Amino acid sequence: MLPIHLLIYTEVVMTDEVNSGRRRLLTTVTTGVGLAGATALAVPLVASMKPSARALAAGAPVEVEIDDLAPGQMKVVEWRGKPVWILRRTDQMLEEMASVTGQLSDPDSQVVEQQPAYAQNAHRSIRPDVLVVLGVCTHLGCAPSKAFDKGGSSGLGDDWVGGFFCPCHGSKFDLSGRVYKNVPAPTNLVVPPHSYVSENRIVIGVDETEATA
Repeated sequence: MLPIHLLIYTEVVMTDEVNSGRRRLLTTVTTGVGLAGATALAVPLVASMKPSARALAAGAPVEVEIDDLAPGQMKVVEWRGKPVWILRRTDQMLEEMASVTGQLSDPDSQVVEQQPAYAQNAHRSIRPDVLVVLGVCTHLGCAPSKAFDKGGSSGLGDDWVGGFFCPCHGSKFDLSGRVYKNVPAPTNLVVPPHSYVSENRIVIGVDETEATA
């Protein structure tokens, strides 16, 4: 039998070895659990960073049928989260547009960023009768409303021939989206890239030059 002091020493050594082994085991288990937890958290995080199908669709071209759009009527569609107005103008509307050029800030659409080159004309469109324009005021991004009634009944003056009015700060635009003088909006409404795939079908988001290339 070993002396008492040797027994005590052996027990201490064995206890230290056991505790050291337990610490290593706990460290390994804790590290493994931590890595597993981090991986579990990382998977949904990475997944959340991927663009959703809805987000991808928001930037995709939008095809619009206009065969049901009667002269003088307008329809609204969404493209990239913004309203797009499609107005079929009457011959009278086109004639009256010419009568207000002297009241407009940029009647010749000289600010080229506001429309594609093929819409830099008096009617700001590919086809004179069909206007395609973003329904977003160029002042602070409010949503103008259509104001097609003419004269005093519109509330915009006896000389008003129809157009668009922004109720937020009083900006006015004619029937081609050209801004009037002396209003808060600095530029004409934006004409988005668009093209025709048929006589009565428009694609919003595909430039006319790309469609014909």
